[in-house]
Amino acid sequence: MEYIIKARNMELDESVRNYAEKKIKSKVNKYLDKAIKIEVKLNFEKNPKINLNNLAEVTVFTGGSVIRATDSGMDMFEAIDKVSSKIERQIKKYRNKIIQRGRKNFSSKVVPEKDIEEKIRKQIVKTKNFAIKPITPEEAVMQMEMLGHDFFVFINSESEKTAVIYRRKDSNYGLIEPSV
Repeated sequence: MEYIIKARNMELDESVRNYAEKKIKSKVNKYLDKAIKIEVKLNFEKNPKINLNNLAEVTVFTGGSVIRATDSGMDMFEAIDKVSSKIERQIKKYRNKIIQRGRKNFSSKVVPEKDIEEKIRKQIVKTKNFAIKPITPEEAVMQMEMLGHDFFVFINSESEKTAVIYRRKDSNYGLIEPSV
């Protein structure tokens, strides 16, 4: 298992490095035996208005999933303690999910693919058709806002490909375009 620790806006002394490795690595190894990589990012925010200015972010890469937790504290040790507790809870949740999935698959019969497709088809409750014309992403944002939607499908006049513009949680916009 690969273990990476990075620091930003601070000097990473040996005591913090060892503490982070001891707390986080032990929690991950306790519950996950197939973790591929653990990445720890420690960050000191220089903004004096932020009380909890020591941030710790842990990302655990497993075979099929990525588990991430972030927390902050008055000092880096507090931030590491908090984030190690969070990552432990998330790993337990992930592990239980994997175990439950295994139990369901073990005890249940194999469902034919046609039955699955039919079940999904019944869940599609509305179909909408609309005409698409080539517009710029900026025009697509304006159209999306006027309609009050969270996304908008259009043909990008710059790339001549079907694209999707969407509103992100941080109130910015994202653009999805296919690459062939």
